[in-house]
Amino acid sequence: MRPRHWVRVVVCVVVSTVVAACGAGGAANRTADGRTELTVATFNEFGYEELFREYEAAHPDVKITPRKTGQGAPHHQNLFTKLGAGSGLADVEAVEEGYLSQVMARSDQFHDLLEIGPKAVTPDRWLRWKVEAATTRNGRLIGYGTDIGPLALCYRKDLFAEAGLPSEPDDVRQLFATWDSYFAAGDRFVAAVSGVAWFDSAAQIFNAMHNQHDVGYFDTSDTLVVESNPDIRNDWNAVTNAVARGQSAKLTAFSNEWNTGFKLGRFATTTCPSWMLGVIETQAGPENAGKWAVTDAFPDGGGNWGGSYLTVPKQSRNAGKAAELAAWLTAPEQQIKAFQARGTFPSQIDALENRALLEQVNTYFDNVKAGALFAAQVQKVKAAQHKGPADGQIQEDAFGPALRSVEQGKNANDAWGTAVKEAKKIAG
Repeated sequence: MRPRHWVRVVVCVVVSTVVAACGAGGAANRTADGRTELTVATFNEFGYEELFREYEAAHPDVKITPRKTGQGAPHHQNLFTKLGAGSGLADVEAVEEGYLSQVMARSDQFHDLLEIGPKAVTPDRWLRWKVEAATTRNGRLIGYGTDIGPLALCYRKDLFAEAGLPSEPDDVRQLFATWDSYFAAGDRFVAAVSGVAWFDSAAQIFNAMHNQHDVGYFDTSDTLVVESNPDIRNDWNAVTNAVARGQSAKLTAFSNEWNTGFKLGRFATTTCPSWMLGVIETQAGPENAGKWAVTDAFPDGGGNWGGSYLTVPKQSRNAGKAAELAAWLTAPEQQIKAFQARGTFPSQIDALENRALLEQVNTYFDNVKAGALFAAQVQKVKAAQHKGPADGQIQEDAFGPALRSVEQGKNANDAWGTAVKEAKKIAG
């Protein structure tokens, strides 16, 4: 999740026969009854629990043992520590998009899935930009794409009506056409409704805006361009000006206060990657069913926020078998099942055209066909933004805290200087 709190899963596999050609690192783990043990380390949720049982049923010689970490940051810290140590990793490791650049910088420690994976699994299964992000400059594919996070906006219908704003999804599109129109609607809202903010968090809005640009914190040469990229400063100014006009609820995303904010109706809109629908339903609770809505519009076009990959480190004890499991978990059929289980949105083209996805109805959000809505939003994403070294850390540890300081009263220009300074320190 970006901040790195969104729902993601890591898969780790240890299988039986050692394949020397795949760079195996030792004898495979076996259970007491002689089955091959496939260890699956996860962070948060991917909807894989039933899939693991299905895989075991089709492979009776395999036992999958899940391991789950509550959030993504500890998992990735562990991943990079063990990469440095040269041992201790599982056979398949998931990598969230915000950390992918750090993995790509160590691509020589991961297998090329085009070489060791099933030959029928070709890159054209996935959205082009999803594959490109995990492909090295010399053409090695480091990860199989799992989910993605096409962007829409979620809003409170009842609060919009109270403010005299359009409240039905078809009518709300005009408010969300551009970021200018979005913030203008926010001014109208806060003037009409007391005690309720327009959006939840400055960082959430800024991160969504930032992810839309072709160039973000780093250019394609991995040079930090925070100061020279005018889009970043323009986004900063737009968001901090909205904060100054009272539009932010000043809630840190995924904090207890933010969770409570959904339940108590403390803000009217929030950025909605596809995976956010489940978060809202959980936190807002059954008493707010039907009050939240989502529309197939996002300011200034589409965008993607979130998504992961399954990789096979060269530490894998059985890289060939590990790649087989990773390929199976990311196949269209399994991506649809994971979506139905946990709302993780597919990145495979066939899955995006599947009737089960397109006909999926979300009763919490006023019976919207959420699958079809987000499939349409995917088509607005033409390329994935290049994520340079420590991109996720800059988002979390430089710009996030700086934006929160503005919400607490710090001068926006001073906070910008702090964010730039911290970004340079992180980038080295």
